Amino acid sequence: MRKTRTPSCITCSQRIRETIDGEIPAATYLPGAYGDSSVLVRELHLSSCFKRRHCGGRARRAIREVAACTRHWLQRSVSATSRNTMGQPDLFAKRTFAEEIERVTAGAVMWQDPPEIRLEKVQADGLLAILRPGLLAHLPPPWPAAQAYGEVVVELKLAGDHLDMTAVERALLRRQARQVQRVEERAPSWPGETPLWLAAPHVPGWLRQARRPVRFAPGCYAVEPLGRCFVWVAANELPLRDELVPFLVARSGQPLDELARWVAPRRPLEWVLSMLKYLPMSTTAREELLWRFARTGDPEIDARQDRILEVLLTANPKMKQRLVDEGRLEGRLDEARAALRRVLAHRQLALIAEDAERIEACTDLATLERWLGQALAASSAQLALR
Repeated sequence: MRKTRTPSCITCSQRIRETIDGEIPAATYLPGAYGDSSVLVRELHLSSCFKRRHCGGRARRAIREVAACTRHWLQRSVSATSRNTMGQPDLFAKRTFAEEIERVTAGAVMWQDPPEIRLEKVQADGLLAILRPGLLAHLPPPWPAAQAYGEVVVELKLAGDHLDMTAVERALLRRQARQVQRVEERAPSWPGETPLWLAAPHVPGWLRQARRPVRFAPGCYAVEPLGRCFVWVAANELPLRDELVPFLVARSGQPLDELARWVAPRRPLEWVLSMLKYLPMSTTAREELLWRFARTGDPEIDARQDRILEVLLTANPKMKQRLVDEGRLEGRLDEARAALRRVLAHRQLALIAEDAERIEACTDLATLERWLGQALAASSAQLALR
């Protein structure tokens, strides 16, 4: 038989909801996994409490316990998500902006770490503070587009990052939050605008259809409805210019390989090594650039390279041990080859060029030791190397 609620049960349910509403906000903000999404906790379903028929002491204690547990869960959720940090590729891209901007613009633009905005955590990748806008006029786009503003919000989307509508709307939310923050700082009113520059490998198809971005320079698009307040920088389409390196690190695929080959001789060795480590270029391009770090004959440069390699090996103990083991094996191989040659020479067993090359090319220690044993009794070098 179905049970029906009595008036006392309904009263109990109402009291439980009223108490929980008083203990827990109706919409509690929780930062999401990427630091900018949110979860709105709007309601708790306490079926076990609603089934009680009377509003006695046990029900009131249950209400308090549930409220306390819920507050504890919210605190743990916020703490756990706040530990999520940005990956190394993003840090490298931001560091490149911070280190390169002032130099490539001759001091016209300075990188700043953006302040956190009072929405738990809504923070853009960076801010470009426009100090001397007149110096930007002669630089390649998008730099001249920043002359009309006091600052620009920057979002960096590297190869592999999401470029869907959600990611773009989150970037626009961070831009809007900074806009509101500036309005509050310039009270009672601030007539200016804070534009958003979003650097990514390419313009996604959905954005071309939905927003119809207008191309005003190679790789630079004004995105409607914000127009010049939302500039999409397609790094794969930008020309290879020294002033554009901060944007060019957002390239992907073959354009990224082209950037790597072009920029390697134009940047310090430390920067190039970081690029090789963090950016997803092809294996061919990476190995090609690594070969460029051979000995130069310049003691100062060679010493700097040795120091970099020492730091890298210290930071990677497994690779260091692997190199040590390989060095030990190579030493034993050299000793085995030398012993084999001495025995053949002592027994006057002449080596033809082909057999000498076989000995030098052999990297199997067991094979070299077998040849050495056979050389003690063989009548010819060819028989010894069977």
